[in-house]
Amino acid sequence: MHLRDTLIWSVCIILAAALLYTAGMRLDYINSQRQQMKLISNEPLENAPPSLAFATVAMGAFRGLVVDVLWMRADRLKDQGQFFDAKQLAEWITILQPRFIQVWEFHVWNMAYNISVAIPATQPHQRWQWVKNGYELLRDQGIPLNPKSILLYRELARIFQDKIGSVRDDAHKYYKLQLAMAMQPLLGPADNKYFRALAEASADWPQTGWQKIAWQKIIEDANLTPLITALKKADKAFENDEQFVSNYLSLRQNPGRFNPAAFKTIDSFRGTEALKTFDIFAGAYQLRNVWKLDPVLMSELNKTYGPINFNDPNKHLPLDWRHPDSHAIYWAVKGLQTAGREEFSIDETNTDRIVGHGLQNLFRNGKIFIYDMPAEDSSDVSSKPTYIPHKAGMLIKDTPKKMGPKKQIFLRSDLRMFEPYNNSMLAVLEKYKDIERKGTYESLQIGHRNMLKNALFSFYQAGHRKQAQKIYNQLKQLYPGKEEFNVPLVAFVRNRLREELENIGLNNANEIVIMMLRESYFRYAVRDDDGAASLEKMAKEAYDSYNKMNKPDEYRVDLDPFPMQRYFALIDFLEDEQFPPELRHRLLSRIEIEKPELRKQLEQQQEILMKQLEQSQ
Repeated sequence: MHLRDTLIWSVCIILAAALLYTAGMRLDYINSQRQQMKLISNEPLENAPPSLAFATVAMGAFRGLVVDVLWMRADRLKDQGQFFDAKQLAEWITILQPRFIQVWEFHVWNMAYNISVAIPATQPHQRWQWVKNGYELLRDQGIPLNPKSILLYRELARIFQDKIGSVRDDAHKYYKLQLAMAMQPLLGPADNKYFRALAEASADWPQTGWQKIAWQKIIEDANLTPLITALKKADKAFENDEQFVSNYLSLRQNPGRFNPAAFKTIDSFRGTEALKTFDIFAGAYQLRNVWKLDPVLMSELNKTYGPINFNDPNKHLPLDWRHPDSHAIYWAVKGLQTAGREEFSIDETNTDRIVGHGLQNLFRNGKIFIYDMPAEDSSDVSSKPTYIPHKAGMLIKDTPKKMGPKKQIFLRSDLRMFEPYNNSMLAVLEKYKDIERKGTYESLQIGHRNMLKNALFSFYQAGHRKQAQKIYNQLKQLYPGKEEFNVPLVAFVRNRLREELENIGLNNANEIVIMMLRESYFRYAVRDDDGAASLEKMAKEAYDSYNKMNKPDEYRVDLDPFPMQRYFALIDFLEDEQFPPELRHRLLSRIEIEKPELRKQLEQQQEILMKQLEQSQ
């Protein structure tokens, strides 16, 4: 019996030793897999002071204590205004504890909001770099390490919506322009057909290793090989496969940066199926690789939230992906899909709010116009420019030194965004209708009710009385018992105008002025000349009233010059498909006969726009 026990013990010891040895042999492979799958949270620090490096190694499992000390120190530095020092500590914390959600929020907010505004507004390019650093850090590192944190998706969406999309920052116009110019080359004709092509192209390759697999598939395509080979021979910049797509997009936008032979290559392939295919591939590749945007989800959002076609209300046009609020909607929806739980939580509610606010902002400022205007000898975008009349029907900066053309961005309201907003908010209200905390539901109702009142006012001023009445009826149905709705539509609009002028802001002022001018064009088209003149006078009074309440040097919140407001209002009216073609034609006929000077300005403006369009293509 003793011998039997000894044999059993010996076999067990030998078997245990063999298993331990085998497990040890697999340890390196397991650790490498954990690292690839982002399951390691204790990667070594780089460029850290010796004291911090020693503490993290020596304390091992007590790294959390080090993080607590660093966190308190970073928070204290932020309160003292030492933002750069706080940034460095926050960066170490994200390495020590990459799943510490609050430190990512702190780190990104510090860069995008604190450090950026510590730089003078006279250096908008440097401010923009810090804003970019903030959203890129969250998008490229924070969210991939914490894909189930809806808070990080919300914070990323908020940077696009609040920091870039609002007027809080003195350099907000510069931010909007940079985002729009960066996105424009990737959007092609920006119609539904193109977005379907982007989605189908991206669907051909799996998510894992998408870039390498996609590129390998492209260079092996017999139809595209001649184009790729020709570009590599034309300029050495195209020899680097990793930079090929970005250089290709740069070549399409700015040929002067490359050997002339490269652009001649593009010309030789112009109109071919190969060039069209590679354009679509390059757009999809860059959207995924640089912007981390999935063209499939972008196409789905276009179908759900895109502006409606007034000729076919069931058809949605694509969102304008140059607009910061389109990006805010994307990341908010992405967060709701990935990390939402369809139940009450403050982070999920705030993410739902971002979608609603984004659609509301696209209604109020969804149309983007970018024009070349003479630039100053300084990059100071915060100073108040002096304007003089321009023969093209707009005003330009009057400066002693001209340094070549400078692009400026203008935002206009987009009435086509009302239905997407309204449908989305009705769905959100239904989602929160039965939650225990009624305060959330009531606050969402208040926001929806106020937006319907603003939309009603905008449609009425734009001359769409039937749509205004429809919204007014919906207000009475959804929010009965409100005394302000117990009057006819005309009386409600008058009361609303009085209220707006007493508490006017930049967005409201733009809407009021533009919509009044649009209505004046409508009256002029139907030969109500007195009404047209009266509305234009009221628009000018509202414009002057707003300007009196703002300091003359506040470029951040100033309105566009009034002559430019008139021009944009006319363009909006002519592009509004809710008005019959005969009415728009009648307006143009009256302008041509009775206002030849305005007709000439419009023709000159059209020539400028066509030239700019050709250059951008």
